Amino acid sequence: MFKRVLCLCVFALSLVLLTSPLSTSGEKGEKGKKDDPKYNNPTYVPTADEVIEKMFEMGKVNKNDVIFDLGCGDGRILYMAAKKFGAKGIGLELNPVRIREAMDQSEKYNVGLLVEIRHGDALRPKDLSDATVVVMYMFPEFMNLWFPIAKEKLKPGTRILSHDYSWDKSVVPGAWDPVATATVKSSSRDNHKVYYWVVPERSK
Repeated sequence: MFKRVLCLCVFALSLVLLTSPLSTSGEKGEKGKKDDPKYNNPTYVPTADEVIEKMFEMGKVNKNDVIFDLGCGDGRILYMAAKKFGAKGIGLELNPVRIREAMDQSEKYNVGLLVEIRHGDALRPKDLSDATVVVMYMFPEFMNLWFPIAKEKLKPGTRILSHDYSWDKSVVPGAWDPVATATVKSSSRDNHKVYYWVVPERSK
């Protein structure tokens, strides 16, 4: 109990520091300053378990993987991967409410330190090159912004899995074609789409 209270206090303090609208001079920063997220859509729809399982199957997720979930919500994909495979997970989320939900999920799944949830911009992950798998359920606007980052930061062979959405090749010339796609049925609807890419070798 004490450990949970301590974690909550540290988390609350971190959010104050991270979300405080102060500039380096100590004055309020202006809206649209360079540190603001390029994309911040608070819409949240949890990915159905059936879709998550299909992602694991298509991406051949295993205990050696480091999974990044961009816009991780309550972190369920990472916790399920940690519980089922022993994979390490890192989630990036801007909404403090979702992060609190992810902390509750931590107690539910009890996977120790395998999953790390960060308050951070999914378009500015500091260590994306560590990923072996990247998962997301983000709108095409995000996907289009993220592709150049993926192209620059991800290692060849990294697996990418997206629920429902892909990047728009008319907006992002040279964007990769998916290696595979699948349609998944869940209790809520029967037309979930899963896109699967593998980062190619870099052109010399």
